[in-house]
Order: sequence, then C-alpha cells, then structure tokens
Amino acid sequence: VQLQASGGGVVQAGGSLKLSCAASGGTFSRSAMGWFRQAPGKERDFVATISWNGGATLYKDFVKGRFTISRDNAKNTVYLQMNSLKPEDTAVYYCVTSSRTMYVAARKADYDYWGQGTLVTVSS
Repeated sequence: VQLQASGGGVVQAGGSLKLSCAASGGTFSRSAMGWFRQAPGKERDFVATISWNGGATLYKDFVKGRFTISRDNAKNTVYLQMNSLKPEDTAVYYCVTSSRTMYVAARKADYDYWGQGTLVTVSS
C-alpha cells in the first residue's frame, strides 16, 4: 500500500492550498482516510478524517470552518482544501488510511498506512 501526497507549497497568510493524496496497492473504498500534520518541534497531530463513503467527516477544532476534507473513491484519492491559512498551519501534512475502520477516526493508532508527507509553509 502506498500513499502519495502532493499539493504542498508556500502561500501567504489568508491564502489557500489543496492537498491531494493518491492511494495505490489496495482497495480503499471501504476504508477511513484522513490527514495529520506535524509542525517543527511538535508532535504529529490529527487534522481531519472522512468515512469510507464520504458521509461523515471530523475535524480538529483549529481547522473547523477553514479546511474541508473530501474523497473520490473512483480515483482512490483524498483531498484537503485549506482556506484562510495562518502561519501556525505551517507543517508537514501526512495522509493516512486504515485497514481497520471504515468510519471517522482521529487517533494515530487507528491508521496503519501513512504517506510520505507534503510541506505546507504559510508566510505572514
């Protein structure tokens, strides 16, 4: 199983970016998917998750109303639309998927597959 994230980059505060993560090597249409992030010197933290059919989503408080997670099962891809970006959103963003749950899940332990990460830098 491989997860390939893309879409990171440098953006000014208030701007937007859309991350994509393409999954391969397995069947993901029945799996939860999500995003975590890790800022320099901090622990990896949950950002957002989406259920197998996109019917349910869950967000960390600090991104509610600004970020939107979505998925396209035909393309085995999960997305993270990030708007109104702030300098504190600067981090490496990791996409994840789980072979153990179909539903929204916010713990690192819920996920057994992790992508390589894509760097998002928000300048002030």
